[in-house]
Amino acid sequence: MVEIAVVYHSGYGHTARQAAAVARGVDSVAGAKAVLVPVDQIEQHWQTLEQAQGIIFGSPTYMGGVSGPFKTFMDASSKAWYARAWKDKIAAGFTNSASQSGDKLNTLIQLAVFAAQHGMIWTGLDILPGNNNSQGSVEDLNRLGSFLGAMAQSNADQPAELAPPAADLKTAEVLGARVAATTLRFHK
Repeated sequence: MVEIAVVYHSGYGHTARQAAAVARGVDSVAGAKAVLVPVDQIEQHWQTLEQAQGIIFGSPTYMGGVSGPFKTFMDASSKAWYARAWKDKIAAGFTNSASQSGDKLNTLIQLAVFAAQHGMIWTGLDILPGNNNSQGSVEDLNRLGSFLGAMAQSNADQPAELAPPAADLKTAEVLGARVAATTLRFHK
């Protein structure tokens, strides 16, 4: 059994729904188990991250990058960085914002660089972009067209019970399943 931590921050609940979808994807793969780790509880979970075979990072995109609480977690990981505690763990990332673009790619790049600094092995999304031709739909998987990680969009005037939409949550599940399968292959 491989354990994959899903470390995330959610300011309004939307990214928490995305994190839960990522965890469902992990749990859908036989031999893999997800552990949800909100960054505001990180002090209780440093050992969880050290023992996990994979870590998936998730943050809303605020002002073109990760949220302040997620950045605080990143900075606090310096002891793990120095000890190379996460070296060769499988990594991935996801993000959410109100705008269609919202500079989410920049957040995923920030997460990928963070993982690289820790010596981790990044796993991107393996599905083609959806909703990019006349036959496409907002119901398509990967409707926002990301390859680096899972992106979601939540209307600013909707509560977390209504957003992000089902297609974005299903895309997050696909990412979680991909990370689980990759981690299992890597640890055989």
